[in-house]
Amino acid sequence: MRDKNKSIGRWISILYRYGQCYFEKELRPYKIGSGQFIFLLALLEQDGISQESLSNHLNIDKGTTARAIKKLEAAGYIVRRTDPDDKRANRVYVTEKALEIRAILGNITKKWTDLLSVDFTAEEKEIIIDLLKRMSQNAASFIKEN
Repeated sequence: MRDKNKSIGRWISILYRYGQCYFEKELRPYKIGSGQFIFLLALLEQDGISQESLSNHLNIDKGTTARAIKKLEAAGYIVRRTDPDDKRANRVYVTEKALEIRAILGNITKKWTDLLSVDFTAEEKEIIIDLLKRMSQNAASFIKEN
């Protein structure tokens, strides 16, 4: 029988669930759910991206993207406009309201990273980032091949 404490997936899953709780609490005053947070962060980096490109960039299905975008739009953080070059596509733009909380969102993310890495050396933090990137690349390769 396998030792469940040696399961990378188990620990990533636990971190994910704790992260969801943390972000839900921190984002509540801004009427943003943890499910919309990743989309808003991506849009703050790539304003005007198409909804389909956003889905592809985040590797999230189109339906989930559409629901998150709808919620962010209802909260006043983004607007959708028809792409002038492709009338079937929407481009998504952040609003002034989103820009006003950009630094706050960055601080929320930084605080989570700091909480996760309390008592880690700078070298340990770099190693963890590198290992997690490699794991993500391994997972992406597997999904693309299968």
